[in-house]
Amino acid sequence: MVSSFNSEVLMTELMPAAFIGHGNPMNAIEQNRYTQAWTTFGASLPTPKAILVISAHWYVNITAVTAMHVPRTIHDFYGFPADLFAVKYPAPGDPQIAQRIVDVVQPTYVGLDEDSWGIDHGTWSVLVHMFPEANVPVLQLSINAELPFDYHFNLGAQLHALREEGVLILGSGNVVHNLRLVDRNAPGQGADWAHRFDDEVQALMTSDAGALGRVSSHRDYSLAVPTPDHFLPLAYVAGLSAAANSPTSTLIDGYEMGSLSMTAYELAGV
Repeated sequence: MVSSFNSEVLMTELMPAAFIGHGNPMNAIEQNRYTQAWTTFGASLPTPKAILVISAHWYVNITAVTAMHVPRTIHDFYGFPADLFAVKYPAPGDPQIAQRIVDVVQPTYVGLDEDSWGIDHGTWSVLVHMFPEANVPVLQLSINAELPFDYHFNLGAQLHALREEGVLILGSGNVVHNLRLVDRNAPGQGADWAHRFDDEVQALMTSDAGALGRVSSHRDYSLAVPTPDHFLPLAYVAGLSAAANSPTSTLIDGYEMGSLSMTAYELAGV
């Protein structure tokens, strides 16, 4: 594939960005109010030159970007129906855009992954609704598990220039994500502690995303964020918000099984 990417040509408006609470992998093949919101958001966008996703499910000990021409669809889960394992998302990659991402964030180091990862379900379960034709190049940026919140926030801010060049940046995770406390008898519901934490995050993301890091001292943080993998994608969108000096708006909110927040945020183009 020959890339149409040209870093010398800037858009007159910023490409929007978003954080998506992706939840259960079954959302890839189901229709519900969350997936409808993702579909509507995708339909509202100008066609991106590429999509860069920071997914909770590429949580490793290095910062890297996928740089292969044909990324594979990764089914990184188990115990789900065969229909879910049959899903393919055959979007192309784009090594040229991968190199541009490396250049934009210098001196922060980002490695080029030419053959290891691909498109995991944190990415394709959302994109099958946003861009069902899979005709836009997709790249993933790993979450470096060895580095703190501020690193991820600042790296998100460094990615701001890509929005001027037609790249759609998505974080995919969940603000509240505690699988140990899942209650399958509580569809559409959230525990009191989940509401408290999600509400605090929402108040910051819609007013002062630059202050998001302070939620680490929230009384419910350890319940809402027992591991940082699903929360850190939001740090990237908070960094983008701070870089643009523009708050996000709530795309959709809600809860599932007591201990999952499905809240999503949109950062509008300006």
